[in-house]
Amino acid sequence: MKHIVITGGNRGIGLALVKEYLSQSAQVSVTYRTMESSLELLELADSNQNLTCYQLDVTDYEAVTQFATHLSPIDILINNAGYYGPKGYGFGHTDVAEWRKVFEINAIAPLKLVEALYPLLEKAQDKKIMCLSSKVGSMTENTSGGGYIYRSSKAALNSVVKSLSNDLSSSHYTVLALHPGWVQTEMGGPNALITTKQSAQGLVEVIASSSSKDSGRFLNYDGNELPW
Repeated sequence: MKHIVITGGNRGIGLALVKEYLSQSAQVSVTYRTMESSLELLELADSNQNLTCYQLDVTDYEAVTQFATHLSPIDILINNAGYYGPKGYGFGHTDVAEWRKVFEINAIAPLKLVEALYPLLEKAQDKKIMCLSSKVGSMTENTSGGGYIYRSSKAALNSVVKSLSNDLSSSHYTVLALHPGWVQTEMGGPNALITTKQSAQGLVEVIASSSSKDSGRFLNYDGNELPW
């Protein structure tokens, strides 16, 4: 039975990923930040012995280290926890405190989590590290400007993915940056093109079909390559 670890699995794409892997009879360990925002996840855990939930702030690195001590070897780590930050601001109105918060959650925390869980990834066969990025972090795709906070955090995450893929290549890891599509979530809004289930199904398929030769790539949820 494969062991999947998913951060921020209490709602949206994260929760859809949890459900998708449970439908494949995987063992799933998932983190959530507050009980109030995680009722559906916790109810799911009550009725599914393959699902274990852990309350965790991914930027509390001491707690992340403790989190690692509770886990068995990890086949697939999915860095899904993320934060968009303020919307609607423009040039000249960037909230620096929010920028730091978004940057830490989206770019720093994923690397610190990989470092903490590395010994457990080493003990498993798959050795897959997946980071939920966004094509708004792509330099090539940025033709409209704005979005300084979120764009820069995802561009930084993409750089982390690229460095990780190089550093871990000799151990045959698969490290990918994944764009989930424009998804109907709180972040994506009601006009988004696909459901969380469609996104999760696509992502799970991309993850399953990937191998170490794909490491360091930036892929859409349908498997298509995205430009950095």
